[in-house]
Amino acid sequence: MAQQAVPTKGNLMTTKKSLSLARVGFDLLDKKRNILIREMMALIDRASEIQSTIDESFEKAYRALEKANITLGFCDEISKTIPVENSVKLDYRSIMGVEIPILSINNEENTGLYYGLGNTNARLDEAVALFIKAKELTVELAEIENSVYRLAVSIKKTQKRANALKNIMIPKFESDVKFITDALDEKDREGFSRLKVIKKQKAEK
Repeated sequence: MAQQAVPTKGNLMTTKKSLSLARVGFDLLDKKRNILIREMMALIDRASEIQSTIDESFEKAYRALEKANITLGFCDEISKTIPVENSVKLDYRSIMGVEIPILSINNEENTGLYYGLGNTNARLDEAVALFIKAKELTVELAEIENSVYRLAVSIKKTQKRANALKNIMIPKFESDVKFITDALDEKDREGFSRLKVIKKQKAEK
């Protein structure tokens, strides 16, 4: 059983202040949770849109690559001219204290041709363009999925803290305030009764 606070005026003021802070904290956590949930739901909707688009994009890209392989033979040697991917940049933005990744692609690095035109054709150019588009969608989807995960983790933590305030801390402080207030009121009544008795005894003398 939890120990009751000592019923003094000082403890009453301190407990009331703690209760007020706990209520403010709960309101802030509740607002934070709602904002994070709205942000996450918007990202989930966007992820669903990209997922359907990205599947179609990869299908078109591989179909174009098949056509390029048919007209050029297997493009194994040509593929070796494509440099290692390093155009993706990572940054962060903050939503209610949650660090959300921002992925971007330096499109200037995608504008040049990495192979000669003499031994290739438009089929290969089309396949390259489609794979670049698929890469951009993949980067965007990766950003969104990581953001959703981070938001979900933060929402869970925020909900846990809000529940602790709502179901444990706030009721405890309310109980302590009531106990101390009742105890002080009782002490005041006893003091008042004692003074009446003393006054009566003095009057009788």
